[in-house]
Amino acid sequence: MSDVLDDFDRKILAVYQQAPDTSMEELGAKVGLSHTPCWRRVRNLENAGIIRGKSLMLDREALGLGVVVLVQVRLRQHDEQTLLDFEKGVQRQPEVVDCYSVAGDHDYFLRVVCKDARSYEHLLKKTLMHLPGIGSINSHFALNEVKHTNLLPL
Repeated sequence: MSDVLDDFDRKILAVYQQAPDTSMEELGAKVGLSHTPCWRRVRNLENAGIIRGKSLMLDREALGLGVVVLVQVRLRQHDEQTLLDFEKGVQRQPEVVDCYSVAGDHDYFLRVVCKDARSYEHLLKKTLMHLPGIGSINSHFALNEVKHTNLLPL
């Protein structure tokens, strides 16, 4: 779909991802379209699955989530059911904010946010180690968040 996006679509996406609360009139003015054509394009982008929703960026530290842990996971086996069961288990864990299936020495990388090291230890012992198919887990505590964004390069 990205190869059929024109300049107006790209401008809409660039403005919208930075300020999803922009009114349709403001959005149209910023990209050079009137309200109705802009609205149609936004609806088309939503229907095509390019715009999947709107979200807020919250300050995790202000919310008491001071620890970010990057977790490498190896599974014991790699059959389809084990992979599906692991992924379903991860989906149920609110502390796991990102999960990527990867190629290489590990099977998955997770980004986990917690209140502190003790709460991560509890999550690890009581939950993560009991996810389906777990073979091994390596945890890496982030020292400093250098960059965090949800903005895609358009």
